Amino acid sequence: MNDEVRAQAQRILGYQFNDPSLIDLSLRHASISDSRLDSNERLEFLGDSILGMIVCERIFTRYPDYLEGEMTKIKSLAVSRKICAKIAIELGLDQLIIVGKGMLTQPALPQSLAAAVLESVIAALYIDGGMDTVRGFLEPLLDPLLDEAVDSGHQNNFKSVLQQHAQKAFGVSPSYRVLNEKGPDHAKAFHIAVELDGQRFDPCWGQSKKSAEQGAAKSALTHLGLIKSEIITQPDENEE
Repeated sequence: MNDEVRAQAQRILGYQFNDPSLIDLSLRHASISDSRLDSNERLEFLGDSILGMIVCERIFTRYPDYLEGEMTKIKSLAVSRKICAKIAIELGLDQLIIVGKGMLTQPALPQSLAAAVLESVIAALYIDGGMDTVRGFLEPLLDPLLDEAVDSGHQNNFKSVLQQHAQKAFGVSPSYRVLNEKGPDHAKAFHIAVELDGQRFDPCWGQSKKSAEQGAAKSALTHLGLIKSEIITQPDENEE
């Protein structure tokens, strides 16, 4: 690797390596190496685990009221091979990957290589500078992705949002009251309202208790000003 590529990689990472051979190795694809042991594959393996741990740690710290299932959903939405590739490409790391001549004939390198190089440089940072160095690099990149994942999840899980708000604002959990039900047992519809802190919000019909509860939670969130009213303007076909 030439000095210019190494220097560019260190500028992107915001870190000066004590052992420059680590950054060299992290950018070396197996296609240019005589041995796969002399490529970034082992670093990729380590970096994948480090990235996963820091993502989980960040979710655990930033969202203290979230349950295991909610944290797992955020992780799956925020960090994937596609997202890792996107981060690497936005940083310009994909332009620094050293590959064999055969791969240079392709019009574009596979996105999987970009994802892999992000993981390998994470491992190189960890080995050379420790976990705090990795955190300093990753957290500014991860936090907006986590917030975006949370917002995305909120659009489809209004009960979860209401639960978190109720605990923070009132110190209690919302309750869901079935006001009415209709239809045969195999296709019953439910009319459910949320009750919270002595207040009952507008009820909602749903073709299952789960869907009616989600609709009722949306209604409560709208009344509380936590979501925009246009999000729930579509009436349920079962509404009376």
